[in-house]
Amino acid sequence: MEKTNLSESLKKLEKIVDWFESQEEVDVEKGLEKVKEGVKLIKASKERLKKVENEFEEVKKDLGNVEE
Repeated sequence: MEKTNLSESLKKLEKIVDWFESQEEVDVEKGLEKVKEGVKLIKASKERLKKVENEFEEVKKDLGNVEE
């Protein structure tokens, strides 16, 4: 699985929000597609953030071992 680029995900989510805000009348089908895309981006971003947090914890532990 490809690593989620958090910056790119945020940009894509911002585009989705902009799309909704720019619509005078939202097409239900297109709106549903955008919502599904947003949910996928959010899930992938949450998973990536969890992995990054775990990586930071590992680095912190390694640093603690070096200081001792």
